[in-house]
Amino acid sequence: MELVVPATVNDGPLFAEVDMGADSSALTVRATVVQASTVFYDTPATLDKAERLLAEATSFGSQLVVFPEAFIGGYPRGSTFGVTIGSRTAKGKEEFRKYHAAAIDVPGPEVDRLAAMAGKYKVYLVMGVIERDGYTLYCTVLFFDSQGHYLGKHRKVMPTSLERIIWGFGDGSTIPVYETPIGKIGAAICWENRMPLLRTALYGKGIEIYCAPTADSRDIWQASMTHIALEGGCFVLSANQFCRRKDYPPSPEYEFSGADDLTPDSVVCAGGSVIISPSGKVLAGPNYDGEALISADLDLGEIARAKFDFDVVGHYSRPEVLSLVVRDNPTKPVTFSSASVKNEDFQK
Repeated sequence: MELVVPATVNDGPLFAEVDMGADSSALTVRATVVQASTVFYDTPATLDKAERLLAEATSFGSQLVVFPEAFIGGYPRGSTFGVTIGSRTAKGKEEFRKYHAAAIDVPGPEVDRLAAMAGKYKVYLVMGVIERDGYTLYCTVLFFDSQGHYLGKHRKVMPTSLERIIWGFGDGSTIPVYETPIGKIGAAICWENRMPLLRTALYGKGIEIYCAPTADSRDIWQASMTHIALEGGCFVLSANQFCRRKDYPPSPEYEFSGADDLTPDSVVCAGGSVIISPSGKVLAGPNYDGEALISADLDLGEIARAKFDFDVVGHYSRPEVLSLVVRDNPTKPVTFSSASVKNEDFQK
């Protein structure tokens, strides 16, 4: 049975807690997916909100907390950035400047603060951010351990549709799976999860807790999450934002393209965050009711039971027929063969 406690204000719990228990005799990990909105264009305020949510999740005993795609930096839903084929407007360029300013450097002070939060609350943290690397942005997931250490990142390898005008493309060097005392943790972002070869790369690294931060709140998203849990024999934790129009700056500062009839309370992203077991059973969610903390106890023994039926890169694979090669070296547009070459080029 699923229990949703209404959100309270002031000194009480920040958001609803959705809680599913498991067999107390089994080895379990309590996990929470956060369903909440960014404070758009205000990264310090978003970090403050993240800490309040993290504190509340750990007060319920959570050992792993997963935040949505682009929680730090924001998902620019509805914006076109003034782009048409062959043209970009001055207003759109200014929108990008502001969006770039709200992104974070990795490493950087915001990463240090997130690491400190993870250490303070003794929790494994998976955080969706907009990463700034010079003047290119990436949709990125950051990983932190419960001792307050930054473990590394995953950059989205394929932004979807108009996302490609604002985000760069990750390469094979940032497809990590981290072995931790609570399981092997990795992530794929939004529609990356529909890329069979990327999923296979994660399965090949032994992923057990598959984090899927997203911006897709459609009902059909649940089918993808269930399929991945069954295919990978892993727990799937999908975190999405729940946003209303008023969670974004007002018009004309921020325009929702083709949505002139929106009121401040109009829902522009309905969430649908969910936790699914390796057997395909929904443990918690999907939640479409509002901002919430959605929690479940993960029985890690369920992984072996599921793999007995189907191990996609083990006994159910046919490597002599089908195999995958992952190019996992960093790719850079400019490399220098040696320091002396750099000096000679500088002097020319």
